[in-house]
Amino acid sequence: KKMAQILVKDDQLNGKYIAIVSMESPAVISSGTDPKEVYNEAQQKGCAEPLIVYIPEKDMVQIYWLTA
Repeated sequence: KKMAQILVKDDQLNGKYIAIVSMESPAVISSGTDPKEVYNEAQQKGCAEPLIVYIPEKDMVQIYWLTA
């Protein structure tokens, strides 16, 4: 499996949710602290199915695991 990486260089987005078109097109459409509002705003801007991603606070540790 190929893992995608989204690079966000704007520190103002730390600790927020962002909406992007897709992993292949990671331009930020909308952002905020409420994922539902971020999703709705992205749809209002014309993105039918935005992808919502959380940008962690600087130095925040996140742990991920996969299940079968």
